[in-house]
Amino acid sequence: MIRVLLAEDHSMVRAGLRALLERAQDILVVGEASHGQEAIDLAMERKPDVLVMDIMMPRLNGIQAAEQVRNLKLPVNILYLSMYSDVGLVRQALQSGAKGYVLKTSAGEELLEAIRAVARNETYLSAAISSIVTENGFRPKARQNDNPLDDLSPREKEVLQLIAEEHTSGEISNILSISEKTVEKHRASIMEKLRVKNLAGLVRLAVKYGVVDKDR
Repeated sequence: MIRVLLAEDHSMVRAGLRALLERAQDILVVGEASHGQEAIDLAMERKPDVLVMDIMMPRLNGIQAAEQVRNLKLPVNILYLSMYSDVGLVRQALQSGAKGYVLKTSAGEELLEAIRAVARNETYLSAAISSIVTENGFRPKARQNDNPLDDLSPREKEVLQLIAEEHTSGEISNILSISEKTVEKHRASIMEKLRVKNLAGLVRLAVKYGVVDKDR
């Protein structure tokens, strides 16, 4: 039996995915997460074989969550299920250590096939994603040097996402269980590393490099 954890912030989509997976005789849904941090916590608790995860989620997006899963050395393979197919986001997603990437437009029998492949430790890419990888000639796990966010620490990336989601310093302090003074120190460090002078500049970079949804 393949143990699957679902991470998707839209409850209706999550319910539909669960219904699809539960019809398969060889797949067991062991939990659902609505944001990246919850996905990490549940992955540690439920020990799934496969984490099916959206990329654009609040609190901690899928790419940041995948990086933390990798750093924690959790024995779970990650399969992204996303509506986005732009080159930059696909590159980041695959470099985060994921084993697969399926477009939401293909969420049906292909998703089941992808879960089974990823559970076998194989790589699975939707045809459109495979074409992007081939046409652009990048290796999934090779780090690119053109993303300034690579210079941020995991905590700074969390703070950047929360800033871009329009949380105040007080709210960020409560969410991350750190002091407002520490939040401000992180904000200053982020602005220095990214060479921006104001909040608008931070948000533009967060959108450009896929930290938050471009349509937010």
